[in-house]
Amino acid sequence: MPESRPRGRRLALLVMLVGLVLTACRSEPETFTGSRLTKPYDAADIALTDTSGTPYSLGADTTKPLTLVFFGYSSCPDYCPMVMNNLAAAMNRLDAADRKRVDVVFVTTDPARDDQQTLRTYLDGYDKGFIGLTGDLESIIDVGDSLHVYVNDGVKLPTGGYDLGGHSTITLALDSRHQAVALWNQETSSTEFASDIHTLLTEK
Repeated sequence: MPESRPRGRRLALLVMLVGLVLTACRSEPETFTGSRLTKPYDAADIALTDTSGTPYSLGADTTKPLTLVFFGYSSCPDYCPMVMNNLAAAMNRLDAADRKRVDVVFVTTDPARDDQQTLRTYLDGYDKGFIGLTGDLESIIDVGDSLHVYVNDGVKLPTGGYDLGGHSTITLALDSRHQAVALWNQETSSTEFASDIHTLLTEK
């Protein structure tokens, strides 16, 4: 009978140590997958046009705590669909409170073909709440330049289309001051997007 007491104490101590280890693991910050910008980029205050025909400037109208911005085009065969799918899935992973604090903006790099209706139809396939922007190509290039995003003006093909290869595949996070504070590459998964978005929102 006396031997059971030390054994019981050892068991209690082991349980306590395991609990401390688990608590320490839970309290460690989650890894941030994207890249934080120590010197944020200022979005140019240049008005483009959203899918309802309303002027929209990344340098003035991004008033939510976070606005995710991706430059692409609706006929893009590879990276654009992958990134947009992951962004749409990431939005679905957020809880309702976080979701209300985030906008997703798709800026076309092919305005000759991506008119307002084409963009709206394209984005509705991902999320009806996504914002689509078009405008003249020079303005889009200037907006991209302010965010260090390369926008290719395209090479006309014999078929009549354009080769827009080499366009940027990064997604940017703008804060309510219209500054890009973080970015992600095209390999970022929906889970990673959602985790990083939540992290950025908790800092606001």
